[in-house]
This record gives sequence, C-alpha cells and structure tokens, in this order.
Amino acid sequence: MIPSRLTAALIGGLAVFAAAQPATAASAQEQRAQKTAQIPQCSRNLGTIAVVEPESNWWTQNQLGSPTSVIKVFVNRSRCFTLLDRGKGMAAAKAERELASGGDLRPGSNLGKGQVKAADYVLVPDLVASNNDSSGNNIGAALGGLVGNRNVGALIGGINIKRKTADVVLTVTDVRSSEQLAMTEGHASKTDLGWGAGAGVFWGAFGGVGATGYNNTEIGQVITLAYLQAYTDLVAQLGGLPANASEANVQQAVSMQKPGRLFAAPDGKTAVRPLEVGMLLYPTGNKQGVMWEVEDELGNKGWVSSNLFGLAR
Repeated sequence: MIPSRLTAALIGGLAVFAAAQPATAASAQEQRAQKTAQIPQCSRNLGTIAVVEPESNWWTQNQLGSPTSVIKVFVNRSRCFTLLDRGKGMAAAKAERELASGGDLRPGSNLGKGQVKAADYVLVPDLVASNNDSSGNNIGAALGGLVGNRNVGALIGGINIKRKTADVVLTVTDVRSSEQLAMTEGHASKTDLGWGAGAGVFWGAFGGVGATGYNNTEIGQVITLAYLQAYTDLVAQLGGLPANASEANVQQAVSMQKPGRLFAAPDGKTAVRPLEVGMLLYPTGNKQGVMWEVEDELGNKGWVSSNLFGLAR
C-alpha cells in the first residue's frame, strides 16, 4: 500500500501545483511582451551589418540551426543596424546577377554592378561552452515511470534538475579597419527559462526564420537567452559608433596607373618626387579640383592629379 499512497500523494501535490500556476504566472502574451521588451532599441541607425557564421559549426551537435538566424531577429527588432544578407539571400542575388550579365533578363531590370551595399560591420555569434546534461536526473521521467502516466511525466519534465547552461560570445568587427570594436559574453541556464518556457512563450519569433531548435528545445532556449544578454550588452557598448562609418575610416588606397609626380602644393609647381606606375598612395581626404592630397609608403605627403591613379583593388 505504501507505493500507492506515495503515488497518490505525488499526483495530489502536482495537481495543487498546477492549479496554482494560473493565479501566479503571467499569461503567454504578457511573458512574450516582457521578453520582447528586453531587446534594446537604438535611437539612431549605427550602420550596415552582416551576421556571419563562426568557423566551427557547434550547433549541429545539439541538433540546432545556425545561431545567425537568432541574432538576425535581435538586430531586426533593435533597429540598431541595417541588416545585410551574406547568406542564402546573397547567393540567390548572385544568381540573378549572373542571369543579368548573361543577357537573360528583360531590358529595364536595373540589375548590375555597383548596387550592393557594403557592410560597415560584421557580427559573429559564437559559443564559449555549452552543457547539455551536466548533472542530475530527470525528475519528470522518474515520476512519470512511477506514476505510470506519460502526460504527468511530461508535465513534471518542466522542472527537471538537469543543468542546461550556455556561455556565448558576440564579436563586432569593423570591415574597413578589421578592428574588433566590441566583444560581449552572455550566460544563461535552464533556471532562467521558468515553468512556462516550454509553452512557446517568446520563442515563436524564431520558428519561421530558420532558427531550428531554438524555440522548441530547452538547450536552444537557453542559448537564445544567453545571446539576448550578450546582445543587450553589445548595444550598450556600441553607442559611440560614428554616424558614417565610411567617412570615419581612412580613405581607400589608390595606385598609380600612369607615371607622374608628387607636388608640394595643389598648384603643381614644386615637385616632391616622381611617381611610378603601380605605386600605392593613401589619400588624406583633402581635395582641390582634380588634385588630391596623398601620402606615399615612405611617409611623404603631397598632391597628385586624380587623373593619374585609380582605386587599389
């Protein structure tokens, strides 16, 4: 009789616990709104950004999709950057451009070179460490077997003591200078999910963007929360970015395409040195007509006609 009494007590305790939840827990809509509000929003656009995959595809070990889909949701909702596609969308765009260059598209399609926006920054989501099952037993599975009711076991599974944790890192790199402008870490564990996490609260946003497993698995949800923490800190760090990343960076180098001379002033009267074809020059940004102020690789500064050089590739 002891096992039956224990079973009855467990079921009774679970019934009381489950009955108490509607009175204390927020509704799914309220929890979704709370989680969505945690994504920070910027007062101004910080530039263009591309989210790219890290070198190691760690997500496949947990049967998850690429984390880039999760980060793109954050970027889109924060309105901090103009999001550029450097994945499947870019591959499809290249296919269209190949059709255009081959003469297969209709006239007036307006598709060709010089239209693709440049990324000011690259954002890489990586995983420092993850623990799928670091310790403990599944209380839900144990009680489910004891009670003999699969539905009860699934219900209790929301409070099992397996420690699912994730430590992630987000890195932002300036495309022009290759400087790492920010690196933030995020941590989350299963205890951060709460009782109602398994009901799809907040996670539905990731189901339709290719973020496989991040809305319907516990480890996926834990990783998402860790990335949310890291992205929140990231936005706080990037508040000092320039209004125009292109103008704030050093000008692109140019190379001499015709022989010429470097002059001390834009009037072209006093020569500093001869310039040979192929020499690299670095514009300072100062211009007078066709004359550009530049520096050579030896540190000599002067002026040269822009008719003699082209952008270095």
